[in-house]
Amino acid sequence: MRILITGSKGQLGNEIKVLAKDYPDFEFIYTDIDELDITDPLKVEAFCVTNQPRVIINCAAYTAVDKAESDVLIATLINATAVENLSKSAAEIGALMVHVSTDYVFDGKGYLPYVETDQTNPQSVYGKTKLAGEEAVRKFAGKGIILRTSWLYSAFGNNFVKTMIKFGNEREVLNVVSDQIGTPTYARDLAKTILDIIPLSMEQSGTSIFHYSNEGVASWFDFARFIITFSEIKCDVKPIQTKDYPVHAVRPHFSVLNKAKIKEYYNLQIPYWSESVQHCILRLKQQTN
Repeated sequence: MRILITGSKGQLGNEIKVLAKDYPDFEFIYTDIDELDITDPLKVEAFCVTNQPRVIINCAAYTAVDKAESDVLIATLINATAVENLSKSAAEIGALMVHVSTDYVFDGKGYLPYVETDQTNPQSVYGKTKLAGEEAVRKFAGKGIILRTSWLYSAFGNNFVKTMIKFGNEREVLNVVSDQIGTPTYARDLAKTILDIIPLSMEQSGTSIFHYSNEGVASWFDFARFIITFSEIKCDVKPIQTKDYPVHAVRPHFSVLNKAKIKEYYNLQIPYWSESVQHCILRLKQQTN
């Protein structure tokens, strides 16, 4: 089965590359901006017609949440227009479109884990452009899967785990927000889930939305404290409130995702967040030794 990966140099794309050897029945075509400009509809169409993938996994995204507030055009191009281009080409060649979205499509003002049918109400440019991407999949892809996830980190790229380790080694004190609640998600766990569910999804019609994160609940403070403690870094992690850490984009205060649907539909076992953080940190240590 031929699978096109877009955004292959990002966190999720790189984790798929690592796992590829475990999926001998899949033939992967890895692309990033140098190989395929997904914001150009003609290039996307030509590439898909030539290569005829049976599945398109869109790992590309504009994820600089604060920068997006002033970089609306580029964020929209990557998070919405490009998704429309891919979805239209997927429909044209009969491919399954798999698209990764975010907890930021919700306003985060509730206190119950979000289910797939809950009302979306993004509060930031990032969230609004990601929701527009979801709508493009629903409208244009003949068959699609939208996977909303949260707080993604990995052994690759820039992310919260690597940032906390870096700052923890450089500073005596770290102040981290304690009143934003969600779930850290290891990109490797998400990548494995995507690859595992593909064979079970090839015959579907229309678009399905699923929520996927690791199990459990944490604040950014909890997440940071665990990273520092497990990494055996001598640094004091202190909780602060959102109002004491001003940023350009509004963050959801509570964006825990309910995963009952994906677990039941695909019979998934999902790792607990702190166990996956440990796996990631151990990988990072191996890379530096």
